[in-house]
Amino acid sequence: MKHIARIALVLFAISAVCTALCAVVNEVTAPAIAQNTEKTRLEALEAVAAGYTIGKEQEGNGGDIAYVIPLADESGKTAGCILQLSSSGYGGEMTIVASYSLDGTLLGAKLMADSETPGLGKKAEEDWYMAMFQGKGGTEPIPTAKSMLPADLNAQVSGATITFTGVSSALAAGSEYVKGLGGSI
Repeated sequence: MKHIARIALVLFAISAVCTALCAVVNEVTAPAIAQNTEKTRLEALEAVAAGYTIGKEQEGNGGDIAYVIPLADESGKTAGCILQLSSSGYGGEMTIVASYSLDGTLLGAKLMADSETPGLGKKAEEDWYMAMFQGKGGTEPIPTAKSMLPADLNAQVSGATITFTGVSSALAAGSEYVKGLGGSI
């Protein structure tokens, strides 16, 4: 009995030391991780801003749109907005940052977070992938089915239908959201 109690006490001590070390490492690295995350977010906002001035972040719809950031032209007039969109892909939750003109036309988009399959769904992280949606959403609908794509693009997204559907539906929903704002951002 004493032997079992001794082993339990040793295991408890090892666990306590490991927990304390993990807490210290977390405390030391948390600020750097937060800083890097914010830097990456700001770089993504700049990448999709299409040359416009980025305004102050506002609350989104409380659902699949986390925030709205107005975009202003050189005169200070609102020209569009950036949205943070959430959707689901094959690997789970995806976060997309996308900019739109006031009529809902997609100016640019970037996949910020995903767990998609390497070689298939991970293609959505590449610039060409989001470029196939640019310029659409205003008068021309954002393609939400692979059949709406030209044959060459359809072949490139083949094998990742769930990822494509998640990205395209999020971008289309963002376009409709911006249209629904009616220019009042």
